[in-house]
Amino acid sequence: MFPVVAAAFLVGLFASYYAYHSLVPPRPKVCGSPGGSPVTAPRIKLADGRHLAYRERGVSRERAKHKVVLVHGFDSSKDMYIPLSQEVMKELDLYILAFDRAGYGESDPNPERSVKSEAFDIQELADRLNLGHKFYLMGASIGTYPVWSCIKYIPHRLAGVMLIVPVINFWWPSFPPQLVAETYKQQLKRDQWKLWIAHHTPVFVYWWMTQRLFPYSSIMERHPILLNERDLKTIQALPKIPDSDEQKIRQQGVYESLHRDLMIHFGKWEFDPMELKSPFEDARGSVYLWQGHNDKLVPFEMQRYVAKKLPWIKYHEVPDGGHLMIHEGKLCEAMFRELLLGEEPSF
Repeated sequence: MFPVVAAAFLVGLFASYYAYHSLVPPRPKVCGSPGGSPVTAPRIKLADGRHLAYRERGVSRERAKHKVVLVHGFDSSKDMYIPLSQEVMKELDLYILAFDRAGYGESDPNPERSVKSEAFDIQELADRLNLGHKFYLMGASIGTYPVWSCIKYIPHRLAGVMLIVPVINFWWPSFPPQLVAETYKQQLKRDQWKLWIAHHTPVFVYWWMTQRLFPYSSIMERHPILLNERDLKTIQALPKIPDSDEQKIRQQGVYESLHRDLMIHFGKWEFDPMELKSPFEDARGSVYLWQGHNDKLVPFEMQRYVAKKLPWIKYHEVPDGGHLMIHEGKLCEAMFRELLLGEEPSF
């Protein structure tokens, strides 16, 4: 009898150990702390004690006429590739401030990170670097939920806004159920599960994204279905511009960077973006949204619905565009010219 009880006890102990380590992420390896990577980038210290790492490009912030805060997307960083030459940035009198969002790269994790907190991180970063009362804001892919947050919480600080292939949250209340059902089914099964877990049971996100019993995420598994022909050509050009800091993106842990992004973006928001008012009703400025018709990550049908519900957004749909348009030289320059100068793009 005793051997049976002992065996059952050991099996239960092992199962508990496995369950704990499958569900509970390890502590983040904070940059600059014992066991963490060294700090190599300039950083500012926020009021709550966290640090944000940043990168500056273009003309100096002291003399620039146009100051743009650039928000990176999923599994990216302040070092995201922007194909703008120094000559173009000088012509536009442009200063670009990119930063590692909380938990990414060399920015401290934020266990309280939310849609709302991202807006105030951006505001405090802009203030610490003396960007002035107003600045331009540009975000790409999942890095657009901080942009929506800024439109909601700090619209008075914005001089102009651009959302590039903004990832959709299928649970925004204003979406018609039939449209959600149709476009949700277009996702691979592994992504349907990933999104469902991120929204309904976020406690299981770490387990789902680290288990290898089932396919878990097309973007993390680099599934070729995510890229159209134009995206593939863009990727083929990227190795010519090597990113020496690519390995730094997840160095503090995938949970505080990638997994929190999924839980926050696809979780329950404090507001519905489609009920927002224009941040420029009584002032100069515009909000632009660029979407690729052949984007394999973001359904254009849902993007069209957003643009229809928010007529103050100037919507562009590139006929054969994919998800990587910001990395295309001509399109990237067109986006900046439209944001800063109001020039109509031609494509």
